[in-house]
Amino acid sequence: MSVQEFLDKHLLSRKIEDAVNAAVRAKSPDPVLFIANHMRKAVSSVITKIKARQILDSRGIPTVEVDLFTNKGMFRASAPSGDPSGMYEAFELRDGDKAVYLGNSVTRAVKNINEKISKALIGMDPTLQSQIDQAMIDLDKTEKKSELGVNAILAVSIAACKAGAGEKEVPLYKHIADLAGKPHLTIPTPAFTVISGGKHAGNNLAIQEIMIVPIGAIRFDEALQIGSETYYHLKAVITEKHGAHGCNVGVDGGFAPNISSIREGLDLVKEAISRTEYTEKISIALGAAASNFCQGTKYDLDFKSPNKSGQSFKSGEEMIEMYKELCAEYPIVSIEDPFDKEDWEHIKCISNLGTCQVVGDELLMSNPKRIERAIQENTCNALLLKVNQIGTVTEAIEVVKQAKDANWGVVISHRSGETEDSFIADLSVGLSSGQIKAGAPCRGERLAKYNQLLRIQEELGDDAFYAGVEWRKPL
Repeated sequence: MSVQEFLDKHLLSRKIEDAVNAAVRAKSPDPVLFIANHMRKAVSSVITKIKARQILDSRGIPTVEVDLFTNKGMFRASAPSGDPSGMYEAFELRDGDKAVYLGNSVTRAVKNINEKISKALIGMDPTLQSQIDQAMIDLDKTEKKSELGVNAILAVSIAACKAGAGEKEVPLYKHIADLAGKPHLTIPTPAFTVISGGKHAGNNLAIQEIMIVPIGAIRFDEALQIGSETYYHLKAVITEKHGAHGCNVGVDGGFAPNISSIREGLDLVKEAISRTEYTEKISIALGAAASNFCQGTKYDLDFKSPNKSGQSFKSGEEMIEMYKELCAEYPIVSIEDPFDKEDWEHIKCISNLGTCQVVGDELLMSNPKRIERAIQENTCNALLLKVNQIGTVTEAIEVVKQAKDANWGVVISHRSGETEDSFIADLSVGLSSGQIKAGAPCRGERLAKYNQLLRIQEELGDDAFYAGVEWRKPL
């Protein structure tokens, strides 16, 4: 093929002429760079390569990381991980060989990406998120994504979402908003973990976490400052009362003093808040994770104390009275999983009281069928979205819409096994969730999310709307 034939076949003469004319019209001081960029933008991007690997999450447990390539660049994402909670969430594929990472390796999931998912997606347009996600769902063919593994599918889905934003040359949160049909962007109100318990810490506290929520802040940077300063006031309070060893932290970065009652923890937090200048701006949220201490039809608040276990058994009705008293005594605005995941009756009772937001985590598992049941039965009034429980960006967008259509609150959540990937920060802004929980205002994998929200606020400038007092239903 001659040079002229090559130019004619690919219409290069016309394309180069268009690029030169554009450079002239723009009066570009560097026409070569301008023409190169112009030609690059003229080429529609497609997925050219997908490469996965095994990395470690914040707990030192393997998870999946993906590099997705287009002709516009490389886009990296990783899958967060939590403690598997049952039959209603998507399936995390692990190798099961106890001799390697105690059975937690994810080389099978990595292989599925490199050999199966990659082959199915190469050549696809990265801006077509729903088509990419559906292609992986169709390839898997199982309801819970157990063939390929949700850890494999999610990592690729997030990487593709980042590539779609790159192709459109817009911020990731803006691309997500476009995918969801959201005209407005909202920076969420954070819920900072300050005291850890339950399965996330080695103390005797039954509930999983006590959080502070800077609802009264005007901007996100102020909210982060409030969270950080209160955290360190709490460190001082705990040191005074329990010694320096009480300031060891749980998996989410919350302090884990050796306390055994919820009130004891709330009193520590209340004292810390009183030492700040933000008393009127800070509310409190509880993450009960009550399935962890449910025994049959009763709740054992001493389940972590072998010598006392069973002495603090409470019925569902007694738990309701306890929560009512706590909400009256402390500025509690939200309780997550106040009862066992199958205790729909008591969750509905406390939700109907209207004393605070009642968030479904293990109750819902980000599962659309469970969410629909909860909506129909008025069981709770907020969704805790964990993207790896559902499995793709498209499905996450759909369940958030499902919750918002029911007039629910939405909390975008991290997992106990996190990575440096800050995707959920952009997700929370793009979906205008109004709420995010990413752990304590310490530890790199948690701060990656909060710091990304700072960058987004800076990027949006005067258009940065912080949910604040509108945290449940952002304007």
